[in-house]
Amino acid sequence: MGRSLTNQELHNLAMNIVGKDLERRGFEFIAINSKLKKHPQFVCIDKNNERYFVIVKTSEITERPITFDVVWMETFKNHARKNNAKVLFAGVGLGSVINKREPPKKDEEYLLQYEGLQLLDVELN
Repeated sequence: MGRSLTNQELHNLAMNIVGKDLERRGFEFIAINSKLKKHPQFVCIDKNNERYFVIVKTSEITERPITFDVVWMETFKNHARKNNAKVLFAGVGLGSVINKREPPKKDEEYLLQYEGLQLLDVELN
């Protein structure tokens, strides 16, 4: 039996999942930041040349959608507005096949909770 993935390894796995989704949707990457707690993780453009900041949050698998800190996100949305960018949020839940509340093991199958990309409104209220 392998060891549990570290927080950085979990984050990298989540980024790979989201990155493949972005590619499938036709986004082109401008910058990628895989360091924990550094945002955004992806800066990309769509086919209309619109800029997007993508936030990836890794979590344990839950019965509910994975959410973000609303107060922090308002600050980040201000940053996106200043950079003429839209914000996409991707919550990724990862768990061990044996116990979904435990992190996956290295080189073993895992459970995935991913509802896709969520566009967050960056316009002022």
